[in-house]
Amino acid sequence: MSAPLDDLVVVDLTRALAGPHATMMLADLGARVIKVESPTGDDTRGWGPPFLDEDGTRESTYFLSANRNKESIALDLRSEEGRDILRRLVRRADVLAENFRTGVLDRLGFSLAELHDINPRLIILSITGFGHDGPEGGRSGYDQIAQGEAGLMSLTGPSADEPTKVGVPIADLLAGMNGAFGLLAALHERERTGHGRVVRTSLLASVVGIHGFQGTRATIAGEVPRAIGNQHPSIAPYGLFRTADAPIQIAVGSEGLWTSFAPLVGLEVDDPRFARNGDRVERRDELRELIEMAFGDSPSASVLAALEAAGIPAGKVRSLDDVYAWDQTRSQGLVIEVDHPVFGSLELPGPVLRFDDNAYAGGRKDHTAPPMLDQHRQALLDWLDEQEAPA
Repeated sequence: MSAPLDDLVVVDLTRALAGPHATMMLADLGARVIKVESPTGDDTRGWGPPFLDEDGTRESTYFLSANRNKESIALDLRSEEGRDILRRLVRRADVLAENFRTGVLDRLGFSLAELHDINPRLIILSITGFGHDGPEGGRSGYDQIAQGEAGLMSLTGPSADEPTKVGVPIADLLAGMNGAFGLLAALHERERTGHGRVVRTSLLASVVGIHGFQGTRATIAGEVPRAIGNQHPSIAPYGLFRTADAPIQIAVGSEGLWTSFAPLVGLEVDDPRFARNGDRVERRDELRELIEMAFGDSPSASVLAALEAAGIPAGKVRSLDDVYAWDQTRSQGLVIEVDHPVFGSLELPGPVLRFDDNAYAGGRKDHTAPPMLDQHRQALLDWLDEQEAPA
């Protein structure tokens, strides 16, 4: 079975998370991703605990989260030998991904112009913190800083006085997703033009790009959205509600759903306080108290069953161990098993895409473990020799 990106060769100069997430998405779809690391390895190999540690080999679970289906070669790009191997790789690549600060590649002798001199068909993905140009284009970018600077923390948390980061490095992950999306568009374009181009995104762009309706509240309505906890600013009731034993989520996202929901909490559908969504939003706190009074003495399981019977979207708040044990998660291929050369069988969170001829997530027939540092050096050098041998 072929994968969508079979035969695509990606030289991956990225480290930390945004870039590695982008290239892992390509690897999941069958691309050959060659992770070029410094002699000391990707920084995330040391980001822990937690670590796996066996027979003198230690690897962080952080690194393992973003580097499946890749090969690793360690190169010192300050040395001529390292730069020469990179040139050879670039010559055979379809894509090069990097997330250095602006100007670093130029100083190493690999400016965009020089890369395209080596390989005119090369697609280059460049991910930065705040953009490659503009008055603050040179700033280094870390996820939580970007969440704050791009306004996401002002929208997240229990109140406007307690800005809160998202529980995963969402700016990094979104930048990786956007980078992979842009690369695929550039590869499609190359089929027409025969030439490569540069695709750029940033942590800043990726967070601003998902402001959604909160953004238009600011740009059009002139409002400054603020954090309001686990309730929705424009729909009610929609959010987290207490029951006797555990909180649950409820989403009454239409007037039709309100008609079904109101009787469950002892309210008249046409109660003038809550007759329309706008009324319910204005009286959100009062409505939440009434809902929690109605459900507060009942176990969450019985409340969820009643909501399901009435056709009301609702759900649990699961811990991650529960998520990965959940049969629905596993039915979607969202947990995969890989064989690591030191740590043996490992379960990893899996790819998010499925294709009609593959029951498993991703486009590959199987998945490989995140590589050990420099694990594939000899195999890659042998491959380059084969590619460069006279026909």
